[in-house]
Amino acid sequence: MNNNLAKQSIIKIIKYNKRLVTILLFLIIGVVVFSLIPPQILKKVIDINFVNKTYDNLLFYAVLYIGIIFLTGILDFFKETVLTVLGQKITKEIRIEMMVKLQKINAMYFSKNDSGVIVSRFTNDVDAISSMFTSGIISMMIDCLKIIGIIFSIWFFSFRIGLLTLLLLPLIFVITRFFQKRMLSAQIKNRELIGKVNNHISESLKNIRMIKSFSKESYMEKNYLNYLLENFRTVDKVNFYDSIFSPIILIIRAIVIASIVIFSSDKLNFLGISIGMVAATIELISNLFSPIESLGMEIQSIQQSLSGIKRVNDFYNEIEDDKKQEFRQLDKVREIEIQFNNLTFYYEENKAILQNINLKIDPYERVTFVGRTGVGKSTLFKLIVGLLKPSMGSITLNGINVYDIPNLEKRKIFGYVEQNCHLIKGTIADQVSLKDENITMAQIKQSLNFVGLTDYIESLENKYDTIVKNDNIFSQGQKQLLAIARAIVTNPPILLFDEITSNLDSITEEKIVNVLKKASENYTMLTISHRLSSMVASDKVVILENGKIKSAGAPEILLQNDEWYKTHIALEKLTWN
Repeated sequence: MNNNLAKQSIIKIIKYNKRLVTILLFLIIGVVVFSLIPPQILKKVIDINFVNKTYDNLLFYAVLYIGIIFLTGILDFFKETVLTVLGQKITKEIRIEMMVKLQKINAMYFSKNDSGVIVSRFTNDVDAISSMFTSGIISMMIDCLKIIGIIFSIWFFSFRIGLLTLLLLPLIFVITRFFQKRMLSAQIKNRELIGKVNNHISESLKNIRMIKSFSKESYMEKNYLNYLLENFRTVDKVNFYDSIFSPIILIIRAIVIASIVIFSSDKLNFLGISIGMVAATIELISNLFSPIESLGMEIQSIQQSLSGIKRVNDFYNEIEDDKKQEFRQLDKVREIEIQFNNLTFYYEENKAILQNINLKIDPYERVTFVGRTGVGKSTLFKLIVGLLKPSMGSITLNGINVYDIPNLEKRKIFGYVEQNCHLIKGTIADQVSLKDENITMAQIKQSLNFVGLTDYIESLENKYDTIVKNDNIFSQGQKQLLAIARAIVTNPPILLFDEITSNLDSITEEKIVNVLKKASENYTMLTISHRLSSMVASDKVVILENGKIKSAGAPEILLQNDEWYKTHIALEKLTWN
């Protein structure tokens, strides 16, 4: 797949805004044509009125000259307005398509890319593409048309000056191309560094408490300054080329105008043109170099846009999740058998996280996964709910590959509770429903009552409609209970708990464990835990080691036969005592 999102979006906007595009074309032609008229009026005024000393209609020509310039400005104003409207439409279309892509993209992408880098593609890179349309390629097209019109006008005045101008253009092209190549590489590098800066800011704000607790402000500041310095160097390089480009153009213009004046003097009279033609030609030459000077800024804008287009297209061409097939309604079935079939997964080709996992979990069975940190327990859960795709093998629910289940259906099947509960903007009810309109208030209240949060919520002034502005409204234990309520609100047959009691005190943990025991009566429950209190409530314990299943069986059997498990339990008992 190699799709050009920017190109597709521009074509689509042009297709559905033909009238606006037609108006834009007429405005562009008007700006170009009317900008060529003032030098013709100036020639006529000087040759007829000042050289021949006949001052008839001088006021008329003066009003006409000013009027044409004013009309050109009006047309240019409306041209910019239409360009802005079309540019915003293109920006909107690109961001909509990127958001659609975001929902389809493979979860591996988010493991390899920081959030700041992704946000930068949605903001800075898309804005750069918009600027290409509004102040880049369209402006360059207008300037090119002006250059062509001016050359024809000069050629009409003098064949020799026209020939000189044509010989000048290749020189301007070579200079422009020289700077264009160097700007492009600098702009692409700059886009990458902006993403790093954005990510660093995001991560710093997210972890500000930890940074302050461990006195790491200077370390974070040092990294931030390094990113800024690298970004400054790339921007400085772009600005350096741009600052050189404009003076070079100005010097060439001064040399050309001086040459025209010298070769048109009475002593040389090499060009054989009147004083009015000389004045008009000088104005045309100035007008010729004005769009050439603008090309510098337009080139910079286009370079920024090209780097933005490249990064947006790279995102748009990322690997997507496989297309989900028509789904048989598992959400209406409570008895679901989970089967792991030679499951292997790796983030990098030569480093397997999980290897040849074969396991069957019966309906309503309570299974706890244990093992050392980094053994792949959380990764296994992400595979179970279909967030990640197995590198080899499969996981099936009643024979259906879990990865083939559409994401919209998964909340009806799985209730997934992670170690941290992430709150969203909205009310307490929104925290449970996640603003799903299919979930009723009765379901929300029932799930909150199940986990024991009803009394606390009823004590608040606005109860379930209380706006959650920050984390302070709930304690850590209450947030975990809220996460459980969020998981069970749709009454899914399978619940997954990823070490949800690891950061809690013993009293709060006891409340959570009681909720889990109550939930285990009606659900297939999978738990990642290191606590004995959770393991004894399990029908089966699965011990993972080096990415493989080391042992699996009932807790009492493992307590007799598995040395690692016995040692682990003994240490925990000692800690609790």
